[in-house]
Parts: sequence; C-alpha cells; structure tokens
Amino acid sequence: MTLDIRKIRNDFPILSQTVHGKPLVYFDNAATTQKPTSVIEAEADVYRKFNSNIHRGVHHLSNVCTEAYEEVRKKVADFINAESKEEIIFTKGTTESVNLLSSSFGGSFLKEGDEVILTEMEHHSNIVPWQLLEKRQGIKVKVLPVSDKGELDVEAFKGLVSFRTKMVAVTHISNVMGTINPIREIIELAHLKDVPVMIDGAQAIHHVPVDVKSLDCDFYVFSGHKMYGPTGVGVLYGKRKWLKEIQPYQGGGEMIDKVAFSGTTYNDLPYKFEAGTPNYAGVIGMGAAIDYLLTNDRESIWSYEHELFEYALEKMKTIPGIRFIGEAENRTSVISFLLGNSHPFDVGTLLDKLGFALRTGHHCAQPLMDKMGIPGTVRASFAFYNSREEVDRLVEALNRVGAMLG
Repeated sequence: MTLDIRKIRNDFPILSQTVHGKPLVYFDNAATTQKPTSVIEAEADVYRKFNSNIHRGVHHLSNVCTEAYEEVRKKVADFINAESKEEIIFTKGTTESVNLLSSSFGGSFLKEGDEVILTEMEHHSNIVPWQLLEKRQGIKVKVLPVSDKGELDVEAFKGLVSFRTKMVAVTHISNVMGTINPIREIIELAHLKDVPVMIDGAQAIHHVPVDVKSLDCDFYVFSGHKMYGPTGVGVLYGKRKWLKEIQPYQGGGEMIDKVAFSGTTYNDLPYKFEAGTPNYAGVIGMGAAIDYLLTNDRESIWSYEHELFEYALEKMKTIPGIRFIGEAENRTSVISFLLGNSHPFDVGTLLDKLGFALRTGHHCAQPLMDKMGIPGTVRASFAFYNSREEVDRLVEALNRVGAMLG
C-alpha cells in the first residue's frame, strides 16, 4: 500500500503554517509528534459532549465517559498485543511510567545490594528514577556501554547480569542516534537468569512493530504524545504476574478497595495503579490517535519512514563538514549531527529562521554526550507526514547555514 503523503499532511493542521515567513518543516518528532484533526476533535468532544468524572457516577455522562475511557484500554492492549486490558496502566507518560515502576517494583522486590542494569544511551527518565532508588534503598545501578557507532555490546551484557541483578531497563530505540537495540536478545538473556526487563518504547511505539507478547518483555512504557496523541498521557504495560505482586505507586481515589484507619485494601488491576481523577480526555484522545494510525497500513508507515530516513542520511552526507553522532547498522527515524565546529544551538537558531523545527542540545541524554565527548547535537527526527521535498530543503538550508558559520 502506498501512502498518500499529501492527504496525510492535510490531516495535521499545524503543518500548513509558515514560520518567519517560510513554510514550516517540522523535524522534531522525537520530542513530540503533531496531532491530526481527529485527535484534536476527539479530546475536545469529551469536554463538549460528555465531560464527567469516570467510574464513580451512576448518571449518563459518567457512564458514557467511563465506557469511552475503558474502550481505549482495550485498544492499547490490542495495539501492542498484550494478553489482556488489565495489563494496561494509564499514566501521564513514559516518565511517570518509569517512576511508577521503579518505586513500586523497587519497594516490593529490591533491597540493599541488588542491581539494576541500564545502558549509556538511556534518556534521563530511565536513569534518574533508578538513581533515586539507589540513594533510597542502597541498590546499585550498573551501566552497559555503548560503542562509538552507537550500538550495545550484547557480549558485555552477558557479563553484567549476575545473581544480584533484579531488573534490566533499556530503551527500544535511542532518542539521540535512532539505534534500534537488540531488545529481543537482551530479554532472552535476562530471562535465562530470571531477571525481568523493562523496555522504554517512547521512540519505538510509532516507528516499529511492538508486540509485547512476542518480545516477552515484562514491562513496556510509552507516551501518547510521541504517537500523534495528546500530551500528559501514557502507558505502563506489565505482565499480570508482576502487577499483582508489586505495591501501588500512589494512594487516593480509585485505587482503593476499602479504606479504614485500621488498614486499607487495594482495588483490582489495573485500577490499583491509577489513583485520583485520570486524564480521561487525554486517554480518549490517545485512543483516537490509535484509530488514526490504524486507518493507514502500519507496514506502509514503517516502510515509508525508514525509506525517508535513508534518503535523508544519503542526502545529508553530501553536506561539507557534517559529522553524524551514532552510525549503528540498525537504526531509523533519527539523525543527530554536528556541522563543522559550529555549536548546535547556533545551527538550530539559524535553521529556525529558515522555517525548520529541529532539536538542539543534549536531548536528555547527558551520559551519552559525555561518552561521545560533545556538548550536544542537532537532531532531525522524522514522521510519516514528512516528505522528501522537506529533506531536500533541509540539505539546502544546512549548506547555507554552513557557509554562514564558516
């Protein structure tokens, strides 16, 4: 199936605007994706038509809103091929999902001297929560190195896993280099020693197939806003056997069964992890984003995005003085680079004046920048509404910026 990119672009109203008098080219999709009209309208319709707190009401509006909210849980479960909708926990996003897991799993299963394995390419959201646990409970964070090409060393991983290892937390796709990590192999190796694995899927959920049952990961986390949905909503998938055992992250309404000063019991899955009034409008908007993605052939989306990435990479190689950060064999969707000796901020500022939205800085991956010996990069990241014509314009603009900066 061939994607009709012009039609797809028309679904995203923000893409038709100009910036500094130039047509907008949005290449900052790793930070957040734009939203189609159907998602914007779905969230607005909640407030227009049936806004009401969910689960606790017997009146019509509450029932309608509750049904719409719970329907999305089933959609998400089907989207990632979870065993059941009870394994889908709604959160504020990837960051809260990791914090929930580190606190709940850590409080239930980790003790002083236990180890958690991360990698050098992790986003801060998958580093700091485990470091907080390190300070609080005396666990040890171990780090799997990244090669100069931006790849993980699976052989080194084998040597890191020990009888003290109680969790492996690794990104599916690097938000800096686009490296697609060998997570299936990492999961298999960890499970040989009965170690659970959490996958940070923030950059993967809309770029590659995600089948949690096939991967056999224990936990998988992602955000709605990275997959054309609203901000402030995300998902923690967890195998039922773990979710039943670990303690809740937060207390309050909805997550309780019975509250008494003599003791409190918790609600069934998935509600024991969803304290308080949730972002039900955002969840329903995320459901609309899934619907939108499914109106297009997902294989065609993945294929088109990867072809666009390879096209951009080849075109950008012609730019004088360009240096790519991370050149893994298996990568997609993201290109990080430096232009001569120019600071990334200067490059990004000039590109903005030409109508381009790219990200500059350390991309919440300072340990990786330290590893590479650089302060940051310029990052171009792609989505299926981007085009070859936009890539050609970027190459032309980078040649111009390079000449301006000497």
